[in-house]
Amino acid sequence: MNIYLDNAATTRVSSDVLKEMLPYFSENYANPSAIYSFAAENQKAVENARQQIAALIGADAKEIYFTAGGSESDNWALKAVAEAYSEKGKHIITSKIEHHAVLHTCEYLEKMGFEVTYLDVDEFGKVSPETLEKAMRPDTILVSIMTANNEIGTIEPIAELGKIAHEHGALFHTDAVQSFGHIRMNVDEINIDMLSASGHKLNGPKGVGILYIRKGVKIRSFIHGGAQERGRRAGTLNVPGIVGMGKAAELAQKTMQTRIEYETKLRNYLIERVLSEIPYSRLNGDKNERLPNNANFCFRFVEGESMLIMLDKCGIYASSGSACTSGSLDPSHVLLAIGLEHEIAHGSLRLTLSEETTKEEIDYTVDELKKIVKRLREMSPLYEDFTAKKKGA
Repeated sequence: MNIYLDNAATTRVSSDVLKEMLPYFSENYANPSAIYSFAAENQKAVENARQQIAALIGADAKEIYFTAGGSESDNWALKAVAEAYSEKGKHIITSKIEHHAVLHTCEYLEKMGFEVTYLDVDEFGKVSPETLEKAMRPDTILVSIMTANNEIGTIEPIAELGKIAHEHGALFHTDAVQSFGHIRMNVDEINIDMLSASGHKLNGPKGVGILYIRKGVKIRSFIHGGAQERGRRAGTLNVPGIVGMGKAAELAQKTMQTRIEYETKLRNYLIERVLSEIPYSRLNGDKNERLPNNANFCFRFVEGESMLIMLDKCGIYASSGSACTSGSLDPSHVLLAIGLEHEIAHGSLRLTLSEETTKEEIDYTVDELKKIVKRLREMSPLYEDFTAKKKGA
């Protein structure tokens, strides 16, 4: 049995998406920027995808710019705004639990002379509007807060945060890579100026993403060398990828409510079983305001990597956090930011479902997880000391 529970890292390309993409590899292979009729169909396909993606977030198609993925989109948003608005100010605000595509870009900008404020979060991973309000300054040009955290699944109060940024004359960017197509979003209703998303998180292809840029936002080109994307992002367009992401967005919009209800019910069942049947376990992130498919746990006296290896032997594919930090020996910066001690943070497990995940697969996973945690604790000197102290108390 193979059970894939790492949908936050990437998702399977749906058969409908793949079918839509295939002609653009070998039949309709023209460069869409060319002026002859053979290329016109490809340009039409790109613009159709732009409309499909815009419809998912309530944007205008002309506000959607194609990129190579979420990390590029995050880099573009932060670096280009910093450059374009540096005369107004050099202060940027983000949170301590952002994806490294944002955090490392902020570190780069600090070396370029910008000042970055990294906001604390509460024990559930939420940025409070009050915290943001206190951090705002006259020279703040950009606030970048993710819509939902990629590790613990907490959904942020984006509408309130965006409103505060605008009241102080700053732009508001959100990394929506995990939430795009998974929860309902309207860029006007939640005060978004820029939004990053990636195709492979919603059953689309890898290597394609978008940056939504609200009309009127002054933002510089990120890649130079051509007039593609209205002169803002040079490079031959990835037509198959763009078509695939467009189709994935269309399908996500059609099935969203059904998926949310199904995944939320199954997620809650998973959480209830784990917390009630495995001692010294805890749920990370907000219990209710979280992504429908995300369950993130910590198990005391257990090392996360060992847990993943043993799950893999059982045919269960999961992660301990972001795929982008796989291989790091350090505990998750997100778990440390919500106040967990290093020892506990090292025992983390992220299980992310899809609409294809079944109750039977969840039952098998929890049954095997119980055995694995028990086995690892039996080998743990820390657990042995803990139980000895409990007996002696």
